[in-house]
Amino acid sequence: LPRDCGVWLSLGGFHERGRDWPTTQRIYNCHALLDPAGHLVAAYRKTHLCDVELEGRVTMKESSFTNPGTEIVPPVSTPAGKLGLSICYDLRFPEISLALRRAGAEILTYPSAFTVPTGSAHWEVLLRARAIESQCYVVAAAQTGKNHERRTSYGHALVVDPWGAVVAQCREGPGLCYAEIDLDYLHRIRREIPVHGHRRPDLYGTVAAAAGLAAVP
Repeated sequence: LPRDCGVWLSLGGFHERGRDWPTTQRIYNCHALLDPAGHLVAAYRKTHLCDVELEGRVTMKESSFTNPGTEIVPPVSTPAGKLGLSICYDLRFPEISLALRRAGAEILTYPSAFTVPTGSAHWEVLLRARAIESQCYVVAAAQTGKNHERRTSYGHALVVDPWGAVVAQCREGPGLCYAEIDLDYLHRIRREIPVHGHRRPDLYGTVAAAAGLAAVP
């Protein structure tokens, strides 16, 4: 497909058997990035597994059949910009988007299959939050419709710009949307609000230790 169309393809998530399949009998949830020649340029294996239970609505235990990935993949240079790879439930963890930003990402990708209850409540707001805090474009393809008797996916694939504005979006059912990636605009936002340079890594992670000292009689 990428060879026929002359495009880059970000595809996920695929169930992949790793080398540990004979011993674990569990797959990896994999996001594959292909270049226009059809070559596999990068593969990210989902690091955060979706084990959730919304009483009477949704029960998922991804860890029952999936191994967590063990690394964040460095952003990949593409004609559209430097692309960072994540998958679905990773969206709930800003640490991974900020790590990709520190590594040079300009676009964050989240191929997803959010459920209807979680998607209707959190999908757009989480994607916009990740775009605002990282000052990246966020591109989120999304499964839609009924997966099986117990699962329906929310859909609503969308693209968010670095200001946090939704610039393209699909609705319910299959669809296609287009968005322009304007890197000049991205870098202007980063210059005007230079949050990356304002971060205080010397302080983060010290709250628990300080609280512990305060609690000592």
